[in-house]
Amino acid sequence: MFLVTGGAGFIGSNVVAALNEAGRTDVVVNDHLGSDQKWRNLAKRQIADFVQPKDLVNWLTGRKLEAVIHLGAISDTMATDGDAIVETNFGLSLKLLDWCTTFRTPFIYASSAATYSDGARGFDDDWSITSLRRLAPMNLYGWSKHLFDLALVDRFEKGENLPPRWAGLKFFNVFGPNEYHKGAMASVLARAFDQAKSGQAVRLFKSHRQGIGDGDQRRDFIFVDDAVAVVLWLLQTSGPSGIYNVGTGEARSFRDMIVAMFQALARQPNIEYIDMPMAIRDSYQYFTQSEVDNLRKAGYNAAFTPLEQAVKRYVTDYLDRPDRYR
Repeated sequence: MFLVTGGAGFIGSNVVAALNEAGRTDVVVNDHLGSDQKWRNLAKRQIADFVQPKDLVNWLTGRKLEAVIHLGAISDTMATDGDAIVETNFGLSLKLLDWCTTFRTPFIYASSAATYSDGARGFDDDWSITSLRRLAPMNLYGWSKHLFDLALVDRFEKGENLPPRWAGLKFFNVFGPNEYHKGAMASVLARAFDQAKSGQAVRLFKSHRQGIGDGDQRRDFIFVDDAVAVVLWLLQTSGPSGIYNVGTGEARSFRDMIVAMFQALARQPNIEYIDMPMAIRDSYQYFTQSEVDNLRKAGYNAAFTPLEQAVKRYVTDYLDRPDRYR
């Protein structure tokens, strides 16, 4: 069986969907469902079991698994409960790492591009302990992910036991179906679609940095299918263990994304630029772009979906339909 933690979440439910589509129904989901319609992310899926996070350690007793895909986390970059974040994002990750080490089980986990902070030190996924120690995440979420990267790589460099294969994935700006429960943490496309569909203007931030136009703040947007393809490749390959950026390697602007959305709707762009709140103006990130050399060197050769094509697929296959779920 495969265990997918966070399997009812955004990326996790898309991993479950891809495994089902590949003929695998021996998939166990570990997650909280809550009361925000998150269950709909799994409504079309077949799974072997569903385990609450509080029960996971006991559930693992005596189990044999083909791999653990650890995507569960408190992923809100605005979260402030340090104890909850450390317990969930760091403590549980260590327990799963130890279990996979003991029972010789491949371990794939979600790190995050948030570990790179504002990008001042670049986005090179050199995962040596020396390089990792130079990073200084700006928020609790990024810090908790960084803590785990450091702990794992420290064990690696000391020659301590680890799972037979392991991989950390620094996801950049993933977007696509099943992100709707994320609220303010969902992509700008998902949050803006209903406004655009109803004829309202989509609001983007003005630029408060010289040389950068309004709406030209840039991110490495990657369609969720491409992120999931990397996970499936890691499950199938015997390539090297390591920490990898998962992005397209090309930064595109928020304006590019929203213009592509209007094009998918066959409408003229209707964008209004508003002042960025003072609370975030000094710390706002204007540019992210992954370096994907490590992933390519490891043998991953698949192309990434161009932004316009990905947005069109998201709009026509999901957002502009009565049933938006994969």
